[in-house]
Amino acid sequence: MPADARKLSRILRVRTLQLGLTRAEEARAVDRVASETALRDRIARLAQDVAPAPSPLPADSLSFAAAAHYRERLHQSAHAAEARVSAAHDGLASARAATHEARRDQSAVEKLIVRADHAAALKAIRALEALPPGRAPKRHDPC
Repeated sequence: MPADARKLSRILRVRTLQLGLTRAEEARAVDRVASETALRDRIARLAQDVAPAPSPLPADSLSFAAAAHYRERLHQSAHAAEARVSAAHDGLASARAATHEARRDQSAVEKLIVRADHAAALKAIRALEALPPGRAPKRHDPC
């Protein structure tokens, strides 16, 4: 195996490894988006459950104050969760871009390998064409 072929093979292994790593990072980013979205939805459901509703029982002011405090904390958590979801989406976009770039790099190396194989085949064909014509041994049929 020529040195260039070994070098291209080694580069292809590295690029394939890098592509696998970026795909794994993209999968983690997708999971992160899903978990942050689920957390945001859960916080929104909790905030709806704590919303004031008319009740036939007389409520004391302490329970109203506690519910208001809890609602305020849930709204703060909802804003923070929205920011985390936005950051997760940004991370997913950058992970997808990195995967696309790694795939492009890997395919470029594969094209270089194909081009090198094609050049080696042409070189071998030209070497065969440059050989002097050889004489085939005479074949005699049985008399």
